[in-house]
Amino acid sequence: MQYDPIKNVIGDVAKKATVLRKFFYWLLGVMFLRTWYVKRALKELLANKNGAFDLFDAGSGFGQYSYFIAKNFPSVMIHAIDVKEDYIADCQQFFPAAGITNVNFNVEDLTVPAHTNRFDFILSVDVMEHIANDVQVFKNFFGAMKSGGRLLIHTPSNLGGSDVHNEGDTSFVEEHARDGYSVEDITTKLTNAGFNVLYTRYSYGPVGTFAWRLVVKYPLLMVNGSKAFFIVLPFYYLATLWFSMILMWIDFHSNNKTGTGLMVAAEKK
Repeated sequence: MQYDPIKNVIGDVAKKATVLRKFFYWLLGVMFLRTWYVKRALKELLANKNGAFDLFDAGSGFGQYSYFIAKNFPSVMIHAIDVKEDYIADCQQFFPAAGITNVNFNVEDLTVPAHTNRFDFILSVDVMEHIANDVQVFKNFFGAMKSGGRLLIHTPSNLGGSDVHNEGDTSFVEEHARDGYSVEDITTKLTNAGFNVLYTRYSYGPVGTFAWRLVVKYPLLMVNGSKAFFIVLPFYYLATLWFSMILMWIDFHSNNKTGTGLMVAAEKK
């Protein structure tokens, strides 16, 4: 299934007014379990950042994580990039309108070295599965980071990421260059790039994965079949969202031994 066209439809609605964009960010924060995990990890890893620091939002998408970080860490200067020019243009319009001046947006390709010894923190959320030449990106991250800087990555795992569970299964998202990472694979690649891996943690355990299907996969499949299902979605969520939120809460407070999502934190010594 092509995910981007549906994201673009939703994004087009959200960019029509500042208040709609803020509501859109709130909705993403509620309905996507990965956002729960990423925000918690950010608060942990940035807890000691009292002074000014530079952060690289590497694959900013709609800008929701830059928005969260800018609001919660006023001393940060964020350089947010994406390869999609329309996403960047929307953020360049929204952030000044929302009174947020400590975020700069630009169109960049992560496979091309563009920064040296610049950032104290790099964030990359559900980006690496879209990039075939991940080894080069990890090297670029290392080169762009200051000594003592930290990296946080969230990506699908090889244990059902992209809803691929068996040999021959096709990825739920056609835009993915890989179905997911194993702990060993991403640890080895980051270590070879020069990083010291602090931890790997699974998100979307069995309970969270089921909630993801209810909240994301099944609705997207319906809308992908016919845009007329947009009319049905409010009623669908009215019936299922309360149950899905309970499942997400359980997953978020569990120590997942496996999971379809993978969170990785690393540092440059």
